[in-house]
Amino acid sequence: MTLTNTHILQQTRFLFSAAKATQFAEDAGVEVAFAGRSNAGKSSAINRIARQTKLAKTSKTPGRTQLINFFQVADNNWRLVDLPGYGYAKVPLAMKQSWQNLIDTYLRERQCLQGIFLIMDIRHPLTEFDQTILKWTKQSHLKCHILLSKTDKLKYGPAKSTLLGVQRELSAFPDASAQLFSASTDIGWDEAREKLLTWLSTTA
Repeated sequence: MTLTNTHILQQTRFLFSAAKATQFAEDAGVEVAFAGRSNAGKSSAINRIARQTKLAKTSKTPGRTQLINFFQVADNNWRLVDLPGYGYAKVPLAMKQSWQNLIDTYLRERQCLQGIFLIMDIRHPLTEFDQTILKWTKQSHLKCHILLSKTDKLKYGPAKSTLLGVQRELSAFPDASAQLFSASTDIGWDEAREKLLTWLSTTA
């Protein structure tokens, strides 16, 4: 099966969820994580890139992803990882702190992590959380690819202008890149897919 085969990601399947570090998948192979604020569209992005509709659970209610969800890509030792959304989810403060600690442990300790897809609502890019993730990836010499999601909500001119603005901010982050993306259309799907496959094919 070649990396250019558009069907390889369609063979992605859910493995399990983890509520604590001892439940993580074995730290081997290659992982790419998806991070972003609550309701930024992480789960929808995973579904669109994998050309599936129900792989990652989606909801209009922010904070639906409360655990770290692991997905295996085909028969390879490749995994996609859906991290809990951070932000304004209507959950108790103690639970929010628990999610944050879980994300922090994952990001600090995973040796097989090749890069992070950082999902940002194009109408609200580079939030405090987004910039925290960017700084962390720079310190860790880890690749970061930004999907400016919900691009279909803007006309092309404003969307392109926002992308250029984000790219200017990324000049301080040599291992970061950005693109336009929409989970409800095909905007940016092929570019995101190729980036993901390139990372997954990189041996740790």
